[in-house]
Amino acid sequence: MLWILCLPNASLFLLLLPCFPAQDGGGNEQSTDVISAWEGDSINIICPVNGSQYQVGMYLRVIRQNLDVAYFPKEESPSVNPAFANRVESSKEGETLRITLHRLQESDSEIYVCSEFLNINDNPREIYRKTTIVVVKAKSRRALEQSPLHANPEQGQSVSITCVMKSSPEGAKFYLLRTHVQPGTVLSVSHLNLSEVSPAFGNRLGYSREGNRAVVTLHKLQEQDSDIYICAQDVEGSPLLSASGTMLLVKEVEQACEKSSWDFYALVTVMALLFFALVCCILYRVDVKKYFQKKKPNEVYEDMSYNSRRSTLVRNNTYSRGE
Repeated sequence: MLWILCLPNASLFLLLLPCFPAQDGGGNEQSTDVISAWEGDSINIICPVNGSQYQVGMYLRVIRQNLDVAYFPKEESPSVNPAFANRVESSKEGETLRITLHRLQESDSEIYVCSEFLNINDNPREIYRKTTIVVVKAKSRRALEQSPLHANPEQGQSVSITCVMKSSPEGAKFYLLRTHVQPGTVLSVSHLNLSEVSPAFGNRLGYSREGNRAVVTLHKLQEQDSDIYICAQDVEGSPLLSASGTMLLVKEVEQACEKSSWDFYALVTVMALLFFALVCCILYRVDVKKYFQKKKPNEVYEDMSYNSRRSTLVRNNTYSRGE
């Protein structure tokens, strides 16, 4: 079944996708709306109308109670179930029929289906057009308690979500739903203790229960596990019971460290390249060969004997002056 649940913040809603699709006459799967509201609010259910000449009217039904909410004939005034008397309005807008439910009650939590009634060559036919899941939350009480309200673990760590049911009627089914980011069922456990785990968690989920207290542990958390998780209990004959929810935000620690490491390596590499370029520039400007080649013997000689002879030739003869 498909459920939508509401947290205290009305802007956040929780969704569990259905196990059955709505289909048109050609067998094509139709979209499913999800609506969360508080008691006393009003909601709009939009039913598509194809405008066929064979159309006779449109039904709005609830699946779990197997009840007709209202019938909207093509050419006549609608007929409304007494349980919804004075709470239903409708208006035709192009190819859609807008049905408004006023003064919602918690018992209005249901799966609503729009079905089109056709009469083709005296052959009556009904075609499902759209499914809308509505959960109306009571403001004064809550059937389940859930903790923690929020968790901020690092990647690879684990988080335990504790759900306490005020009562556990026979046949009740337990759910852990993830919502808002990637809506879906994380865990479902039947009253026979048969469990189904989402493939996204595989062997990363642990579950234990003692009496009315259930603990679900999510292991080896990843960034994409960040979401809002909520405990819910499906009791036959009553609206879906839900808890307040747990907001889970997984820190991107590993990715941050990896990014910092790459930045450090990049910086070291750049510095090494700059140093190498500087050394090359210095070596280019200096004649390094003379530091590595053998020194050749000095080939410049000074004729010391010439200086001696020159001194002898120019020496004055002191004895000749007297002659």
